[in-house]
Amino acid sequence: MQLKPYARTLAVALSLAFVAGCSSSGGTQDGSMDGTSGGAAGSGAAGSGQVSGTGLGAGGTAGQQADGRIPEQRTIYFEFDSDRIRSEFEPVLSAHARYLRSNGSARVVLQGHTDERGTREYNMALGERRARSVERFLSVQGVSPSQVEVVSYGEERPAARGQNEEAYAQNRRVVFAY
Repeated sequence: MQLKPYARTLAVALSLAFVAGCSSSGGTQDGSMDGTSGGAAGSGAAGSGQVSGTGLGAGGTAGQQADGRIPEQRTIYFEFDSDRIRSEFEPVLSAHARYLRSNGSARVVLQGHTDERGTREYNMALGERRARSVERFLSVQGVSPSQVEVVSYGEERPAARGQNEEAYAQNRRVVFAY
């Protein structure tokens, strides 16, 4: 039975349609999480690898290293109670996909996180859904499933302490751990 090639083709077609349908003309190009310029996007967590300025690395591609190193930006952020990948982070995910495809022995753990609102069980599930949505994006981009592992930490490992929207926004994330 030759269902597998058709399923892959269908997955690629659906993801392209999704990306085209989700493209936005709004938003910021500075990498801010809340739609305002500036912000605290790079504060706090070591290894978050925020790209400053326009969000574009050398050569004009967000997070992509010209010499084939792991992309600098290793954290993407999500809206409240959502596992939908925001359009401003698609170039970051594409850069990670390119790196993983060109380095077949590289492995990554996608660490899903949430803010503290909600029950522990709900947040564990939401963190996993966020990491799985990134995993699906990478898979559609041609990354081997054997290179990717998904872990959810829910609310257990916050990047920022506090009970305000700024802290919550920094905690709703998926981290690429190589």
